[in-house]
Amino acid sequence: MQYIDAIIDNKSQYTDNFYTYSAPDDVEVGARVEVPFAGRKKPVPGYCVRVGVVPEIDESKIKEIAEYIPERSLNEEMVETALWMRRRYGVKYIDALKMFETGGKRPAKALAREGEGRDPGLSLSKGQSEAAGRICKAVNDKKFKAFLIKGVTNSGKTEVYMRVAAEALSQGRTAIVLLPEIALSEQVAERFRERFGEGMVATLHSRLKGSERLREWLRIRNGEARIVVGARTSVFAPLDNIGVIVIDEEHESTYKSDHNPKYETVDIAYKRASYSNAVLVLGSATPSVVSYYRGKNGLYEILEMDERIGESKMPSLDIVDMRRETISGNPEVLSRELVRGIDDTLAAKEQVILFLNRRGYSTQVLCPDCGHKVVCEDCGITMTYHKAYNAMVCHYCGKKEPLPRICPNCSSEYIKYIGTGTEKVEETVRRLWQNASVSRFDLDTASDRNDASKVIRDFQSGKTDILIGTQILAKGLDFKNVGLVGIINADVSLNIPDYRSTERTYQLITQVAGRAGRTGGKSRVLIQTYDPESEVIKEAAAADYEGFYESELLHRRLMNYPPFTDIIAATFLSNDENTAMAYAEMFRNRLIELKEAPKGVQILRPRVDERRSDDKARAVFIIKAPQGSRAGYINEYMEFRDRIIAKKANCFMEIDVNPYGIT
Repeated sequence: MQYIDAIIDNKSQYTDNFYTYSAPDDVEVGARVEVPFAGRKKPVPGYCVRVGVVPEIDESKIKEIAEYIPERSLNEEMVETALWMRRRYGVKYIDALKMFETGGKRPAKALAREGEGRDPGLSLSKGQSEAAGRICKAVNDKKFKAFLIKGVTNSGKTEVYMRVAAEALSQGRTAIVLLPEIALSEQVAERFRERFGEGMVATLHSRLKGSERLREWLRIRNGEARIVVGARTSVFAPLDNIGVIVIDEEHESTYKSDHNPKYETVDIAYKRASYSNAVLVLGSATPSVVSYYRGKNGLYEILEMDERIGESKMPSLDIVDMRRETISGNPEVLSRELVRGIDDTLAAKEQVILFLNRRGYSTQVLCPDCGHKVVCEDCGITMTYHKAYNAMVCHYCGKKEPLPRICPNCSSEYIKYIGTGTEKVEETVRRLWQNASVSRFDLDTASDRNDASKVIRDFQSGKTDILIGTQILAKGLDFKNVGLVGIINADVSLNIPDYRSTERTYQLITQVAGRAGRTGGKSRVLIQTYDPESEVIKEAAAADYEGFYESELLHRRLMNYPPFTDIIAATFLSNDENTAMAYAEMFRNRLIELKEAPKGVQILRPRVDERRSDDKARAVFIIKAPQGSRAGYINEYMEFRDRIIAKKANCFMEIDVNPYGIT
């Protein structure tokens, strides 16, 4: 027998500690165990995180584990990564560990799977060959290395990923390939199955049923599936002997988890790859400013792929000044130039994509008499009118409310709906092109996995002439016959309350534009904007990434934003605002009084966050921590949080490192 330390699967913040038990000698780090706990009648699940422990309490008081479950156990690398997540993000032990496991008691029925792939692979372009060669050599060397592929849209990055995965498999190792959206991951997973065989590839994502996810998890854990293709959470796939981790479209915000536990996918991938002496590959036509900065400073090796494959050609990009449209008497959401372009494209038997990063019908419901805007009572966020539901919807919490008959503020009967969403664009398009087949692809229509896949298949097969959508369309989907892309309002993302809004605007324009011109003919992208003099819109239209990067980097240096700092949002939740604000002030004062505070740190004043959660008041303040000082502030947070817990205070504290939606 030996003594082990275990983490208990319990949601309470009061049990976020190691607990010592006796266990058989074959119990290893990562073992899934059932243990007696706190006088409960039945054992509770947990994970062994240390073995060979020297007890600090009377050995007669130490209980023995009740059961060891090898088939649901993790390995040492997964446990080490989970413990590292606690230090890096301040999350609970069990929350980090549970990212590597899966629920479900019985796996779904095994699918009939073919053993061998049928696709021999495509011939490589010069850019593909050079990138694949450099990365495969690193895989062969079995030393950790990180690459950033900066490849224009349709430069063939996926083929490079498959070559690298094949190299890892040839060495008896495994591979993880991450995509920013479930719909895209399913599309790419199918390509991997064609290449490597059905049985070799597994998928993990949130839309799988519990039994399906357990089936895939067991296939991965047992070594049957050696390639995992999926969305963000697939970075936690329970693989042994990892050879390569790929993050495609690495710039996408969906790789940042904004739910507990909060984490950055690239951080997890970097940690797992370095532990396993594996290769990390990031790919994007529009790398994030932080990633490109890391590449420029030697943390990643930058590989350029600046030409499209085959006969595919880059589209021409033109800016349409919507101010002139308004002055000349055109009140419609579509400019005259875009209408003519759609007519010409349909006449040429080509397809059209219309992009607007606002779903719903109207983006605001307001009273013109008193100016009152309808907002969600729980979140403080402006509600959007959805004609399909005949209701107002909060895009933050999902709450639906009936349309108001009178103004709740002044009782006026005149309610106005302003702003344009994808529903309204769809209505306009169906009215103007009645003989065209039109579909809409946004979070409303893509909520069902089968419906989303059908929308994509119909457009890829040519059944749909005009596809209207939000940012989902910018996430790497491959369409072959798109002759025109219309960006309805390029200014939308510039108004997002986030320091990344300029970066996001450049990325969205470039990525959506990249859906055009993939069959070799002439193609166009029309960028409608009310701010045609905007530098970032002009840089995107000119495909000038370097110019955008240099100007954005200068702005971030001046404003003390990443990559020069880490932004830490400290949030306090309580039953009332006064308590939340009091603890926020208390913690802020503690940080200000630190004797060894890093030079250049900024600690902003607390404010009440109008968004509410479970009827809790929220107070939040921002720490701009200079490079290298992040860990110290995480430690201060954990110590202060432990004091709150020990006092059983009527306040809950959490942090989010480099969150989205922070100005």
